[in-house]
Amino acid sequence: MDYAEQLRHLALDNLDAVTPLGTLDAKTGSLVRLGALVTVLAGVPSIRVEIDAAVGAGATEAEIVGVLDALLPVVGRPRVVAAAPKVALALGYDVDTFQLPG
Repeated sequence: MDYAEQLRHLALDNLDAVTPLGTLDAKTGSLVRLGALVTVLAGVPSIRVEIDAAVGAGATEAEIVGVLDALLPVVGRPRVVAAAPKVALALGYDVDTFQLPG
């Protein structure tokens, strides 16, 4: 099945016919899923699983934080600010030690 046929099945809600195309590499797929999790205000466990998958596929912490940067103009500041501590926890940072400038 090519991408156009895949898109057609998705648009028609024919998910039984949808099969993974494998056009995204594992790292990119994980970063996209992380963006989706941030968008829906997912919890730390879900974010941690996807970050672990992204790191396992070769993503750097800078790329993971870059997802938040890329989402900022799309989903808005409140969602990104709400997600930042969850991402930090998933990366192993102690958010209680974070301090605001000034």
